[in-house]
Amino acid sequence: MSVPDAWDALRAITRARVALGRAGDALPTARELEFRAAHAAARDAVHTPLDVAVVRAVLAEVTGGGADEVLAVRSAAPDRATYLQRPDFGRRLAEGTDLPRTDADLAVVAADGLAPRAVQQHAAGVVTALLDRLPGWSIAPVVVASQARVALGDAIGAALGVRAVLVLIGERPGLSAADSLGAYLTWDPRPGRVDAERNCISNIRPPHGLNYGHAAGTIVALLTAARELGASGVALKDESGLPAG
Repeated sequence: MSVPDAWDALRAITRARVALGRAGDALPTARELEFRAAHAAARDAVHTPLDVAVVRAVLAEVTGGGADEVLAVRSAAPDRATYLQRPDFGRRLAEGTDLPRTDADLAVVAADGLAPRAVQQHAAGVVTALLDRLPGWSIAPVVVASQARVALGDAIGAALGVRAVLVLIGERPGLSAADSLGAYLTWDPRPGRVDAERNCISNIRPPHGLNYGHAAGTIVALLTAARELGASGVALKDESGLPAG
């Protein structure tokens, strides 16, 4: 009769690499191959380019506009190598970028970040859930940003003239997640804002992370509180009370 593995219950509730076992002084072959595959997936996630045309088309469909109504911008990083080596370039818009002044309440930016795959898979789902929960808010045209860091949203938000910006961005891949989407909220965006002035909702990636409805509900709660407070970041706490999942 086989003996039950005491670690099975933990493995069932986490994607983390736990209780891998051993073969002599090393990992079992299967676990070593799984590690190498996960590492390769993480590298691919960083270097696979964002398909801007596809993302614009999908976002246009969920927002009810045409593809030309979803704007596209690039950072000052001319290529992926520069983007990875010079994070400061990813925080600035490319020279000559022209965005319309909107005076809207909110801008939503879908940015490739360090995992473009996450944006292609999850951004439209978050935007759909978000728009269903924001009656009374004026929304600027959605912006798709390439070679972008989180702070690029500050420059985009300032150019659009919005009161808040939400950056949906591919998070740094790990060995258990190469498609995790983060959502960063900044009130009164402008160049020079720091991370302490933002709120982040991380690990949006159903079915293994936050689902779109829960993420959107938390974002809306933070947006509502930020409008009342006139600030975001460390001054603002998530008191939505929404259950995880």
